[in-house]
Amino acid sequence: MKEQVEIKDLKEGKYVIIDDEACVIKSIAKSKPGKHGAAKARIDAVGLFDNQKRSIVGSVSTKIYVPIIERKNAQVLTITGDIVQLMDLAEFNTFEIPLPEEYKDRVKEGGEVSYVTALDKIKLDLRN
Repeated sequence: MKEQVEIKDLKEGKYVIIDDEACVIKSIAKSKPGKHGAAKARIDAVGLFDNQKRSIVGSVSTKIYVPIIERKNAQVLTITGDIVQLMDLAEFNTFEIPLPEEYKDRVKEGGEVSYVTALDKIKLDLRN
């Protein structure tokens, strides 16, 4: 899911879609309007799911898509190598996602974890 906003309404730390990928905005640089044109903005962002740096330049009045980010909780059913099987605690559907190396010691079978979903992609979110 996504919605449309103008570039001038974006803020650092919020999300934006660049190259069909949900990204976290790291910096926004705005230029003043010139004699023959509108003000421009350069947005530097990092992919939420792939950690790649991306940037986009456009007029501050240009409309751009922002993803609808959902944070949910799930119970860990099984851990098989680098794959973890989760069951959503609200909808009771099960799914499998890769288990990042840095989370292996914090994820236990039967425990609860939080995850993030956007643009039909899912990843674990254990920042707390």
